[in-house]
Amino acid sequence: MAKTKDFHKLSDRQQKILKFMDTYFHAHGFPPTIREIGEATQINSTSVVNYNLNKLVDAGYLERSDRVSRGLRLVGQLPGQDRGKKKVRNAHTTERIPVIGTIAAGLPLEVPEDIGHHVDEDDMIDLPPFLLSGADPSEVFALEVQGESMIDAMISEGDIIILRHQETAKNGDMVAVWLPERGETTLKYFFTEGERIRLQPAHPTMDPIYVDARKCEIRGKVLSVIRRVH
Repeated sequence: MAKTKDFHKLSDRQQKILKFMDTYFHAHGFPPTIREIGEATQINSTSVVNYNLNKLVDAGYLERSDRVSRGLRLVGQLPGQDRGKKKVRNAHTTERIPVIGTIAAGLPLEVPEDIGHHVDEDDMIDLPPFLLSGADPSEVFALEVQGESMIDAMISEGDIIILRHQETAKNGDMVAVWLPERGETTLKYFFTEGERIRLQPAHPTMDPIYVDARKCEIRGKVLSVIRRVH
């Protein structure tokens, strides 16, 4: 590995990349994608992000593996950052999970019929096993949240929810529910009330959605949430 250079001799862009990666590592426990790095540092070209990441590898600030998605690891500690002894999980211990679309945490959202059938490489994320809560990775998928109706459950616009595919739920479970009559899906707390289902938001000013129990299809139960870094 190359000898680490003076941090302050790096370009402003490279310093921003390192600072974002350091924050992201310690917020999530795994590395950001190239797309996320570009968005956070206002770099529109993935090739430009790649160029700067390679420069940071050469300078001794990063280790990189091309054999796995998110194969980046920050080496050492940045100036002014005191993280104690907390270690970042290695990218090689992650599970690959598809982000198959978006889900509304406010009003129900229409979902394409072929959702999940064509998942691009950029739409895969690598997660540490603890976020799967013991679920089989082949049964796990992710959705990006739109809306704010689950805000009291600490789920906001842009967050990623991790779900296990299942068709049943217990009262109080947070689930993704498909409403076939509307052609819509929504993220809510699930409650059975006789012949109807109450889909309860976690927002003090929003009303629940009531549907016929025979016309409410559970698509998955929420296992964990990845909160967006603002």
